[in-house]
Amino acid sequence: MSQVGKNKVVTLSYNLTDPDGNILDEGEQPINYLHGGYDGVFLPIEAALEGKAVSDTVTVKLQPSDAFGEYDFDLLMIEPVENLPQPLKVGMMIEGDTDDGFEDGAVFYTVTEIADGKAVLDGNHPLSGMALVFIGTVMAIRPATAGEIEARMTA
Repeated sequence: MSQVGKNKVVTLSYNLTDPDGNILDEGEQPINYLHGGYDGVFLPIEAALEGKAVSDTVTVKLQPSDAFGEYDFDLLMIEPVENLPQPLKVGMMIEGDTDDGFEDGAVFYTVTEIADGKAVLDGNHPLSGMALVFIGTVMAIRPATAGEIEARMTA
């Protein structure tokens, strides 16, 4: 019987809730990731899956620091509407540049409010600052190909 371990490609069905059980992500598409410290899933999830077999289920409680990070108020911006893509709507995402340590110099901002000719842009992940509960079931496990391992090691 195959078990989750280093250099195995793992397929998971999952859902993500807040600590009160409210569903945040129904996991409509399964997750496929390369197991073994390649950052395919959050580390506490990967640790919980180690040694599991197909049909095993794990429940992992994630603190913000284990998942999408703490909410960073420095990632909030107020911009004049005329400087932004039109038509501008609350909820839309806009790519912006930053030199705040992001690897590729780009960050995505969500328009959270529009009023008085200005828009509030939030560069935080929508789930940042939140404790989360991940429930995942192993659907499939297979050995990774050499190409898959190489691609993750150089990513």
